[in-house]
Amino acid sequence: MLPIEKLEAIERRFQEVEQLLCDPAVISVPKELTRLNKERSDIEPVVRAFGRLKEVDVALEEARAALDDPELRELAQEEISEHEQAKTALADELQLLLLPKDPNDERNTILEIRAGTGGEEAALFASDLFRMYTRYADGKRWKVEVLSESGASAGGYKEVIALVSGDAVYSHLRHEAGVHRVQRVPATEAQGRVHTSTATVAVLPEADEVDVEIDESEIEISIAAAGGPGGQGVNTTNSAVRLRHVPTGIMIHCQDERSQHKNKARAMTILRSKLLEIEQRKAAEAETAERRDMVGSGERSEKIRTYNFPQNRVTDHRINLTSHNIDGVMQGQLDDLIGALRAHRQAELLRQEGIE
Repeated sequence: MLPIEKLEAIERRFQEVEQLLCDPAVISVPKELTRLNKERSDIEPVVRAFGRLKEVDVALEEARAALDDPELRELAQEEISEHEQAKTALADELQLLLLPKDPNDERNTILEIRAGTGGEEAALFASDLFRMYTRYADGKRWKVEVLSESGASAGGYKEVIALVSGDAVYSHLRHEAGVHRVQRVPATEAQGRVHTSTATVAVLPEADEVDVEIDESEIEISIAAAGGPGGQGVNTTNSAVRLRHVPTGIMIHCQDERSQHKNKARAMTILRSKLLEIEQRKAAEAETAERRDMVGSGERSEKIRTYNFPQNRVTDHRINLTSHNIDGVMQGQLDDLIGALRAHRQAELLRQEGIE
């Protein structure tokens, strides 16, 4: 059952906001104007869908009334069927639109991938995961910018941190946080034995400066010559920045840019997102365990997915979903997996809100 009274209240509020946006007194206050514009854009999809639903209800009643006319009965039955399908689709759309919105969903995302257990093979797997997400991002027309990376001696990554920018990035990637496990025969394995390795993925909503206030006096910064790959210019300038946030102990190292200022800006971007995650995690502790565990907690210690190459199988353990297209998945074809995780979360939210 749709909450009609709630929908009518949202419709009335939409009309009030539209009137306020025409008020010179409101227009002259930029902060209030911005707030009202945002509120309008947030509730407009609900109002539009509710308006279409009411139009369908009127058309449905007219078609039902026409059933009494023998000449119009067949046409009326066809129209009734069409209108009922449209009404069901609109009701489903409204149920989703009424779900509580996570303010992080529209944010860009800090993506961190680290090699776990498995030595050299784990570093190679971390690199494979980063390539997988990069290709998925390419398909979404998102931008991926490496903020920090640490290569392994035999190839791959010990750690790579990137900023993924685009439309609703966090809402798509949020469920990728956790431990990813790979089962395959490493290139260095002479006897053909299958090895198991892991990599951890962290997904943090990018924080704006207004979201997190950082006291510069609580930050220790050291500068050094950058090391590793990057060309002569990088390696001979004091551009590498190591940043330590004293209250939390968070340490960040950025060296990929030639400019010390750019590396510091990147380190601060990562720090803000980590601090925002800490704040939001504390707030989430007040929620019920049932709500937090909708699709896994997202903790890095939790094994969320297994990539089994010998069996051509990718299994997401949180929703018991298995794909037999491991090559496609590793090439960034993640829509089925991520779509299923998002649908599962929506279904659980509907259940939590008492909308079955």
